[in-house]
Amino acid sequence: MFSLCSVSMTLILGVYGPSNLQLGPNSSILIKPNPLFVENIKVEEMDDANTRPMVYGFYENPSLDVLTTFSEAYKTSLPANTNKQWIYYLNQGSQINISYSVNSSSSHSLVLIIAQGSEGLAQWLEDPSYPNTTLSWNVIHGNGTISQDIGKSSSYYVAVGNLNSGVVQVRLDIKGRALLYNTTGAYYECNLRRKQCSMRFFLAGRNAALLTSPPQRPGTATGMWSVKLSYGPRWITYLLGVGGMSFLIWLVFWYLNNMQSTHQEGTRDPVGSMESQQTPLLSRKDDDLTSWGSSYDGLSQDDEYNEDGLDLTAPQGKQVKDGEYNSNIRRLCAICFDAPRDCFFLPCGHYASCFECGTRIAEAAGTCPICRRPMKKVRKIYSV
Repeated sequence: MFSLCSVSMTLILGVYGPSNLQLGPNSSILIKPNPLFVENIKVEEMDDANTRPMVYGFYENPSLDVLTTFSEAYKTSLPANTNKQWIYYLNQGSQINISYSVNSSSSHSLVLIIAQGSEGLAQWLEDPSYPNTTLSWNVIHGNGTISQDIGKSSSYYVAVGNLNSGVVQVRLDIKGRALLYNTTGAYYECNLRRKQCSMRFFLAGRNAALLTSPPQRPGTATGMWSVKLSYGPRWITYLLGVGGMSFLIWLVFWYLNNMQSTHQEGTRDPVGSMESQQTPLLSRKDDDLTSWGSSYDGLSQDDEYNEDGLDLTAPQGKQVKDGEYNSNIRRLCAICFDAPRDCFFLPCGHYASCFECGTRIAEAAGTCPICRRPMKKVRKIYSV
């Protein structure tokens, strides 16, 4: 149960957890979470800019057919081992063009990159001289132009780094062609000058939210807009999911326990489950010939066997009578005819051999000499 709750909280706080977004000019970000897990979103501005982003709501995905251009110029001085970056959110089909002019008395070169997402920028910052972690990696000096087509809607960083030991000045003219979502069909509009915009998602609908930024950067220290995006979970989904998973886990444990119990019952001795090992000793059959080899017959007799057919309790040399002789024969081992019957077999309970012969038969997986049933065990009878 604890693990299920952990998974649910991970979905709430992980996949659809709050995030801080950095917006450049002409950002047009489509927000379309799974309505099964998300009931609403909230967007709030984190800084105080003159112009603020907008939030739109649509019943269906808006069309990506508005073409616009943007142009920004930057002149910066980079000390040794420093960098400077600018962020843009560009949709698929957009293009970015960068014209540069490096001014250095010692003809130092710079590294100019276009990185996709914060992960790509972080990898480049770990090793700025390594070219394979970014979308576009270029060593620049003098004047030149770099162009890059955008194949995936994402945030992109334009960054320039100085790996030299001296200060280098550079001028960048960043121009681009951006594809934006059409906002004419929106049923919901909210300007972040209210500090917070909230929009609800329909469970069975296809509605989507759109976050846009103005074409010019605000007059803030970072030169970009910072907004916080948070998701409101649809709790009924998580409660039903946790309940359903709990039931499935209980069902699996119940099935496994049933299988284990069935397997254990199948490995038990079927005869031993129906009759106790002591059952043959509880009843007595006096005159039935089939009881000659039974254990209950021998347990009631305490007389010693006389090898020569003599009664040891009678006077020496006195022959026993026929009835007494037959009784002595019945107490003789039916296997070796040499030792007294002093054991019985399980599960049948017959009393027909000495312990040595009975053990030998049982070890050879033999059968009872009386009833021919398979022998499981041999129990010795002790006279008290």
